[in-house]
Amino acid sequence: MPLRPELTQAAVPLIEEVEVMDEQGRVRPAYLPGERPLTVYLDKRELVTLMTLGGAPEALVLGYLRNQRLVESIEDIAAVQVDWETESAAVTTRAGRQLPDIEDRTAKRIVTTGCGQGTMFGSLMEEIDATRLPDGARLDQATLYGIIDTIRLQQSVYKQAGSVHGCALFRGTELLMFVEDVGRHNAVDAIAGKMWLEGMSGEDKVFYTTGRLTSEMVIKGAQMGIPFLLSRSGVTQMGYQMARRVNLTLFARCTGKHFLLYTGRERFFYGEPAVAATT
Repeated sequence: MPLRPELTQAAVPLIEEVEVMDEQGRVRPAYLPGERPLTVYLDKRELVTLMTLGGAPEALVLGYLRNQRLVESIEDIAAVQVDWETESAAVTTRAGRQLPDIEDRTAKRIVTTGCGQGTMFGSLMEEIDATRLPDGARLDQATLYGIIDTIRLQQSVYKQAGSVHGCALFRGTELLMFVEDVGRHNAVDAIAGKMWLEGMSGEDKVFYTTGRLTSEMVIKGAQMGIPFLLSRSGVTQMGYQMARRVNLTLFARCTGKHFLLYTGRERFFYGEPAVAATT
C-alpha cells in the first residue's frame, strides 16, 4: 500500500446563527457561513494564511501544497494536523522532502481574494484595531432605498455579460464612483485608489458592493474610513465579527425594499417604507 499522511479530522460547524433586524425593525435570526483563518506551516516554516469555511481543512491544505508544487508527492507528507485553537495547520514531510528550491518559491508571497498571509494578516489586524469610524455619521431609510434604486438603474457590464462584481461610492444618494471587475476586491481597490488620488475622505460616504461581505471587504471599508457598507449579497461569519470589532454599519441582502441590518444599528434611522421611498 502507498504511504498516506496521517490526518486530523478537524472540520468545524459551517454556519452561525446571529440576530438581525429587518426593514420593518423586527428582530429575527439569520445564518452566516463560516470564515476562519488557517495558517499553514510546512515543517515549521510559515507559508500562508488561508481563509476557509472549515469543512475540510486537511483536504484544503493538501490541495494548496499540490497546486503550489511545494511537495512533490502525497507520499512525501507524513501528517497534516489542524488545530483551530491556534488557527494553524502543521504539515510534516518525511525527512523534509520538500522541493529543493522551497526558499525561492516561498520568498514572494501573493495575497489572494479574501485572505491575508502570516505577518501581513497580523499587521492588518493591528492597523484595524487603531481604526476609528465616525460615530456621528447617519443614514436614513429613504437614502438607503435611493442608493439601492440608483444601483438598479446603473448601466453595467453585469447587465450585459454577467460574471463581474460592481462596487460604488455614494454621498447620500449621489453616485460618486462605480467600478466593476471580475473580482470584488479589485473593484474596491480601484475605488480606494481613486479616493486616495482625489484626497477624498470617507466619513460621509456609503460603500456598495454586489459581492459578499467577507472580513477583507470590511477591513478595506474601514481602512477607507467609510462607516456604511452595503451589499446585495450576504455576510460571512468573520465579516460580521470584523464589522462589530470596528463598529462599521453593515447591511446585506439589499434588493428592492428589502435589507438586513447586521451591525452599527445606532447610525441608522428607520422610516415608513412608503414615505421613505418617496422622500
